[in-house]
Amino acid sequence: MSRIISGSAKGRRLATPKGDATRPTTDRTREALFSALVSWFDATGAAPGEQLSGIAVLDLFAGSGAVGLEAASRGADPVVLVEADRPTMKLIEHNARTLGLRAEVRAVKADVAASSPGRRFDLVFLDPPYDVATDAIEDLLVALSVSAVAPRGLVVVERSSRDRAPSWPAEFTDTWERRYGETTLYYGSVG
Repeated sequence: MSRIISGSAKGRRLATPKGDATRPTTDRTREALFSALVSWFDATGAAPGEQLSGIAVLDLFAGSGAVGLEAASRGADPVVLVEADRPTMKLIEHNARTLGLRAEVRAVKADVAASSPGRRFDLVFLDPPYDVATDAIEDLLVALSVSAVAPRGLVVVERSSRDRAPSWPAEFTDTWERRYGETTLYYGSVG
């Protein structure tokens, strides 16, 4: 069982999809991710429920919704969670309702959401299944850079540490990575 780490829903549990079709971001990795995000968005002194206040978040391949809902718990708004699998999408909606968090859940494929998001986002998180090829992720990064990422926006890609690192489009002027055991988070910011 996964849980919300901080903010208005701190400590509350999230239902996760049954089976191995999804691979939820571990609490340890999510904690490291959000520590980096709070620093990136200059909110280290903010109250936990306001650390991401005013930050627009797009969570592609949302799974249980843990990352997007963690952002909502920390004040992000709007939060859009994208999951192509309808039963998993319903689980995300259930989690948001149960936690009392505002989030829009879209049942579309990630490439559709990346190329026509309807707005620009300050933070985009991608946690595709490990069997999604790195080339496909690079195509998503191009689409995001054109259509979805706000100026000074940040994109984070979660991948197996065994996979090849994605190549970032030229619009991403600053890139770095952090490894957490079998998981690596790749960060890219638009200049």
